Amino acid sequence: MKKIGLFYGSDTGCTDDITKDFVSLWDSEELDVREIDDVSKEDFDQFRVLILGLSTWYDGDLQSDWEAFFDDFKEIDFTDKVVAIYGLGDQIGYGEYFVDGIGILAKVVLENGGEIIGHWPIEGYRFTDSVAIIEEKEDYFYGLALDHDNESQLSDERLEKWIHQLKLELEPYLVLEEEVVLS
Repeated sequence: MKKIGLFYGSDTGCTDDITKDFVSLWDSEELDVREIDDVSKEDFDQFRVLILGLSTWYDGDLQSDWEAFFDDFKEIDFTDKVVAIYGLGDQIGYGEYFVDGIGILAKVVLENGGEIIGHWPIEGYRFTDSVAIIEEKEDYFYGLALDHDNESQLSDERLEKWIHQLKLELEPYLVLEEEVVLS
């Protein structure tokens, strides 16, 4: 049984490419990868651990498939769920909305009882504002921020570090899940 649900949306193919890179770096046997335009809110019930991927468009808009699904997303009960989010944005062209999509999804997860892991430092980025910054921990985004437009050369390294971080943070949850299945 797949233990982790990875739900993502991509308009231009950049998030799709990052998701493929993510899957190749992770043990894909654990992942159930689904495009957000082909899911229902009930699909989220199958997983305790979720990874969400999206891009931010224009003035802080969600990627189009996430935008279409957002009303349903807001109704999902994330109680007892652990969620990590990665997002793409343009910190130069849209510096005041950099990776807002991460923050938009994270706030819904938190409001609906979930836990967010995979916080990522803001150091090294050049943006002016972001909804993805954690209010109580202002030096961090809720999740991995990637700028494939201006810093694609850093995407692989950032993704590898984030995956390593996630595996460490998820270890207690995945072990607990195995114990529940075995009992």
